[in-house]
Amino acid sequence: MKSISTLLLLFTLCLTPSLVAEEQVDTSPAPVKIVKVFPYLKIDRPIVITHAGDDSNRLFIAAQKGKIFVVPNTPEDEDLEEGKLFLDISERVSYHDKKNEEGLLGLAFHPNYKTNGEFFVYYSTPGKSHNYSVISRFKVSKDNPDKAAADSEEVLMRVAQPAWNHNGGTIVFGPDGMLYIAFGDGGAGGDAFHNGQNLSSVLGSICRIDVDHKSEGLNYAIPKDNPFEDGKKATFPTIRKEIWAYGLRNPWRIAFDTKTGVLWAGDVGQGVWEEIDLIVKGGNYGWSVREGKHPFGLNGVEPRKHLIEPIWEYDHEVGKSITGGSVYRGKAIPAIVGSYIYGDYVSGKFWALSYDAKSKKVTANHVIESPSIPVMTFGTDQNGEMFLTSSFSEIFMLKAK
Repeated sequence: MKSISTLLLLFTLCLTPSLVAEEQVDTSPAPVKIVKVFPYLKIDRPIVITHAGDDSNRLFIAAQKGKIFVVPNTPEDEDLEEGKLFLDISERVSYHDKKNEEGLLGLAFHPNYKTNGEFFVYYSTPGKSHNYSVISRFKVSKDNPDKAAADSEEVLMRVAQPAWNHNGGTIVFGPDGMLYIAFGDGGAGGDAFHNGQNLSSVLGSICRIDVDHKSEGLNYAIPKDNPFEDGKKATFPTIRKEIWAYGLRNPWRIAFDTKTGVLWAGDVGQGVWEEIDLIVKGGNYGWSVREGKHPFGLNGVEPRKHLIEPIWEYDHEVGKSITGGSVYRGKAIPAIVGSYIYGDYVSGKFWALSYDAKSKKVTANHVIESPSIPVMTFGTDQNGEMFLTSSFSEIFMLKAK
């Protein structure tokens, strides 16, 4: 039986002003449908869908077990059964079905890919006592635009992972040309390794690096305008200068709005709350003393000025594992232009969230009616049209009703 104090706490949580305010937003259905595409394409656990920004209108689909395929952007094509194998690093990648937060997790093409042929990959690789997250640079073959040179790998970062879960995994170039990398807190549960508020570790943070230059002893450079580039923070003996923002549990996924340049993140919750954050320079998002807009654990705290609250949260009655998407900037569905599209892996639900940057308030969280889909990731083509994938190796697309 729950204690009286526990019941009072639960009652208080149910009446928090933030939750009441969020219940007042427009939740009417969006005029959107989610349609299965590439019906016969066989790619096992498609974890990234993206494009190269080279005007070729190709889609690149990364499979979690270590392969990247390239396909024409013809989603209705019933004759397409196999993609062209762009890169195979499966022998370097660590993935097991019972440890399914590892594997090939991120893929990003250099903003100047059309001329330099460089792209970047985030993957898990095995070690003796624990696995590592690796961020590497590769190059496309000089003779074949649909084939990468597997032996061109240059490792940029190699980060020890104390557990198999909470790897983050998104890598994405910002409008500033820097590469942003999302790391989870190191895994297990409850921030067991105390990385959420630890600036001495890149775990639990979003890093920002310059891949076009090199700092001494590194295969990348640390931008001079990074928030902790001077290494000054009295409470930490050493600081990872790559950190752009921190206090995150497991950011899955992050994406820039291609119009405004705002960086959005879906951060997977622990006990009760899933959250959506707007990532800013030097921002501390509260994990693990905060979960969503609430204190977390024995060391949990009430709101603090230096801790940034999420713009949106939902509890585990709604869903239990957020899959962050991106702001829709395509042309096929005018009604949701400017809306942040996201879903929940466990409940299989989807939404289109509208946010007013001036008032700093969510104005709508429209339901996207769809079958229940365990959504692993979202992605866009070169025109801004949006795809998503499921853990059952299916690919879907957002379309207007």
